[in-house]
Formats: sequence, structure tokens, C-alpha cells
Amino acid sequence: MKPATSPAALKVQATLGDKHQVLEFDATTRTAADAAAAIGCTVAQIAKSLVFRGAGSNHPVLVVASGVNRVDETKVAAALGEGIARADADFVREATGFAIGGVPPVGHKNPPTVLIDESLMAFAEIWAAAGTPNAVFRLTPPDLIALTGGRVAAIARQ
Repeated sequence: MKPATSPAALKVQATLGDKHQVLEFDATTRTAADAAAAIGCTVAQIAKSLVFRGAGSNHPVLVVASGVNRVDETKVAAALGEGIARADADFVREATGFAIGGVPPVGHKNPPTVLIDESLMAFAEIWAAAGTPNAVFRLTPPDLIALTGGRVAAIARQ
């Protein structure tokens, strides 16, 4: 692992400031399992970013979930008060400025509505994507809430 050098990762670093360091790996961190293996943490500590769109508003919705959890779209819709639809790769890139597999929780082109999986609150530290399929940064759950303005909710599938 090394400090970030790619333009997308540097954009995330600029958004984060000096409190967090974006790191790049030679190996991919595209999936939660890949990221956990590269970092040396549990898959549950990976804060994966999933982008949806509001079914009526077409507004981007960012769900940050633990890498071991599947997201219950019905619970997300209930928490938002609006139905959601899956976002295709074009929508994700247009809304966030990033490609699927490297979407960070911060630095989006169009600020999304953010929901955070409550199970992430159990960890002292978590890791999130940082703009590319091989860039990540470490943070705490309170950092995630502060950086995103997100709301913690029970959104994991049981």
C-alpha cells in the first residue's frame, strides 16, 4: 500500500483533508472481500458504498453498508420515505463522478441522500473506497456520519 496518486483518489483525499489518508494497493479492492484481504481487516469492517436512485425524485441515494451485509431495499425505501430503484453504471458515474467499484462515501458530484448501515457502528474503525477500485481510507463510524451527513438506519437484510 502507498499514498494515493491517481486523480480520482487524490480528489477524495482533497475532500477528506489531512485527518484521513487515502491509500492505494497494487491489488484490487473492488469487492468487500478483496478490500478486507488487502487491508488485513474483517469483511464486516468494509464500508461499501451502494448507489440507488429515488424512484420518484431520481435523486441519488448512497447506502453505506457493512461488507458482510446485504441491503434490504424495502427498509431503505421506508427509511427514505420514497421508493428506490437500482442505479446503472451511467447513473452512478453521472451522480457521483466515480465508477462502480470505487465509489467513496464523500466527494460526490451531486450530494446524495445518505443512509448508513447501523451495524457499522459496532466497529472502532472501518474502511471505505476512495475513488478507484484499489484505493481506500480508514475512518471511524462517527467520522462517516460527520463526513457524509448520513443517517444511521437498520437497513441490512435479516
